[in-house]
Amino acid sequence: MERVDGIGGFFFTARDPAALGRWYAEHLGIDEVPTTYDAEVWTQSAGETVFAPFPADAGDGAPVGPSGWGINFRVADLAAMVAQLRAAGVGVTVDETEYPNGWFAQLDDPEGNAIQLWQPS
Repeated sequence: MERVDGIGGFFFTARDPAALGRWYAEHLGIDEVPTTYDAEVWTQSAGETVFAPFPADAGDGAPVGPSGWGINFRVADLAAMVAQLRAAGVGVTVDETEYPNGWFAQLDDPEGNAIQLWQPS
């Protein structure tokens, strides 16, 4: 069976796409969308990716926001990322539980989209 190799893009609408792109670049290090085809694009590190549809009535247990989606980013050092975000005035909630697969924190981008940070074990 043929399989996809990975996620080649993540596309969503925003009230202010330019401002939101700058926020992701400034706070999470995700390069803004290039304006030409020969410009460099953000390249993620290789690693696990979970693709998990949740039931519509999953409630607070699902890492999704009011838009119905959420994105999980792998990080090398969750404590350092949380400190960096908090120093910039970004609210972050850290889950104090150490799970078998690592540690997690949650935040929302400026437009209320759900972001989960994950430091694998």
